[in-house]
Amino acid sequence: MKRSRYSIVRICAVCAVLLCVGIGSVSAQESNTVAEKLAKALDLYNVGAINDGLKIAQELLTRDDLTAKDSIAIYEIMSMLTYSKGVDYFNTSVDYLRKITNIGPCLIHLPRELWPSQLRDQWFSLQKANNTLFCSDEASSGIKTVAVMEFDNYSIGKYQEELGPIGKALADFFEHDFGKISDLKVVERDKINFVLRELELQQSGKVDRSTAVKVGKILGAKYMIFGSITQLDYKHARMVVRVVDVETSEIIASVDKDGKPDYVAMEKGLVEDLAKVLDVKLNDDVKKLIQEGGTESTDAMAFYSKGLEQMDKYNYKEAYELFKKAYELDSTFVEAKRKMDIYRPLAS
Repeated sequence: MKRSRYSIVRICAVCAVLLCVGIGSVSAQESNTVAEKLAKALDLYNVGAINDGLKIAQELLTRDDLTAKDSIAIYEIMSMLTYSKGVDYFNTSVDYLRKITNIGPCLIHLPRELWPSQLRDQWFSLQKANNTLFCSDEASSGIKTVAVMEFDNYSIGKYQEELGPIGKALADFFEHDFGKISDLKVVERDKINFVLRELELQQSGKVDRSTAVKVGKILGAKYMIFGSITQLDYKHARMVVRVVDVETSEIIASVDKDGKPDYVAMEKGLVEDLAKVLDVKLNDDVKKLIQEGGTESTDAMAFYSKGLEQMDKYNYKEAYELFKKAYELDSTFVEAKRKMDIYRPLAS
């Protein structure tokens, strides 16, 4: 069955609100009603009917049976919809994030992938002010927390320019694939970027081991992962990845792949290698999940990388167009399709 053009965003929306609502509500039926209404509000957001979506969310706030998680879900959607109305509504959209912080910033894991990048940065700023960039229960859960730094591109000659900011895409892919492993908690790429900006290190491009350790401590990460790619010619490339223990500042592992410049295949192989290093066992189902996604097209990856670069600068129209080009080059590139669906409503 062919899915609608907005199916990925709607699936994200339904999953998001179902995670928020239903726990502790009056009944499962009522909880699902809240979830479905919020999913409807996201559908309206996707087609540009912002005020209609906001009306649904505002009406939900009048209910007297809402749980804290219900309210968080409602304010989350209201912030996204209000933000999409333009710069004049920016402060109001951030006010809704403040309401979430007042309810309980650690009740659920935020932000979600479907939040636009500027809202995500605002959320991190609020959490930093509230000393909740990471939550204490996450640190004591026993799950290993990893943070993946942007990769360095040491390619030679024309490959340096052609691959461009590929390090962003590789960090993004590692984040997605590590996120498929239940025994690991992955720090969001843009949260790392936020901390680097706060430390005034991002523009310098100098992210060494000591920097990684400093960032890891701020983020509550146990391990920092950083690496590099080097392409020498059209048939030979190398990817190196190192793992730093934040507590000891020591490099506990270094793994690499050599061969043809199929960076996604290299990345996925290294994810499995790193899981062994971190003493995380992968069953066959997880290994299959890790192998899903990505692209064999170097050009598609280059467009995706540039899209992430524009996304980080809040240039949503440019980001959308670049993600679209990546998807047009490879219609199996699910990460590009997902980013297209997220930024399509903001592209105009």
